[in-house]
Amino acid sequence: MTASVTTITITGAGGQIGYALLFRIAAGDMLGADRPVRLRLLEVRPGIRSAEGAALELQDGAFELLHDVEVTEDPAVAFDGCNIALLVGARPRGPGMERRDLLAANAGIFGPQGAAIAAHAADDVRAVVVGNPANTNALIAAASAPGVPPERFSALTRLDHNRAAAQLAATLDAPVGVVRDVAIWGNHSATQFPDISHATVAGTPALRALEERFGGADAAARWVDDEFIPRVAGRGAEIIEVRGSSSVASAANAAITHVRDDVLGTSEARGWTSAAVVSHGEYGVPAGLFSSFPVTSDGSGYRIVEGLTIDDRARARIDASTAELVEERDAVHALGAL
Repeated sequence: MTASVTTITITGAGGQIGYALLFRIAAGDMLGADRPVRLRLLEVRPGIRSAEGAALELQDGAFELLHDVEVTEDPAVAFDGCNIALLVGARPRGPGMERRDLLAANAGIFGPQGAAIAAHAADDVRAVVVGNPANTNALIAAASAPGVPPERFSALTRLDHNRAAAQLAATLDAPVGVVRDVAIWGNHSATQFPDISHATVAGTPALRALEERFGGADAAARWVDDEFIPRVAGRGAEIIEVRGSSSVASAANAAITHVRDDVLGTSEARGWTSAAVVSHGEYGVPAGLFSSFPVTSDGSGYRIVEGLTIDDRARARIDASTAELVEERDAVHALGAL
């Protein structure tokens, strides 16, 4: 029997990340080789021609799983019957732009998109926010989507998770596939906390492996505090400096794996992953915030891994990132967007 077609909406589809996403989704990298997809590409007027060009290339790719593609400026059309939404398009921070201005600009994007999801998407819709500031944009979208459980929204911190696992693997001369149970806590910003206190590398606790690598606990702790955490948090800026533009392929890959694990389930062999999901008060994060946590999924959506031990050093870092999320929430609330 032929599988039902999954409708996937991608906003900002004419941009670089959107372009990097489209062909991998059409090839089955996100949902598997047995799941046909329908793509709805939402763009603003300046990006329409680029999205239309990508649609022509998708047609020329002759992807067997691709049912059809539609390009539109109308959110009602884009989200009609949507099962999965990747909210990629966002207003970037420009020169001299205050954070309040950035939040206001993105509230004008993600509020209407949340409303369109509530009005037109399928009952099983799941939406992941990729466009920054991703956590608070997810908060805005979810708050603007009456009738849609906030648990159906999430924000992307999988790229941070991948960066943390890769940095740990490289430092220990190990393949990244043997690293498990890294966690990203808090905001997708410089305040995020990449946590390896529960991580293992080929079955060995990561901190013990680092102590052996650096010759003691103090040296390992210095590496974590002075090199690992700042580099993971600042990796995006590092890539811009080296490449001359922001992360594209790695961000698209993170979005694909985020959705795949959310919809198809995480693997016990690979451990948990990280995603920004709505808090219900776990680990002291105020309820309603979209904060990154270690998460797993059985295919019905991400669930926070509970019961982990948090030491004082970790607590301070989580609290600092949470405080930033509270500030963003309060700023958006003052703008009338919540």
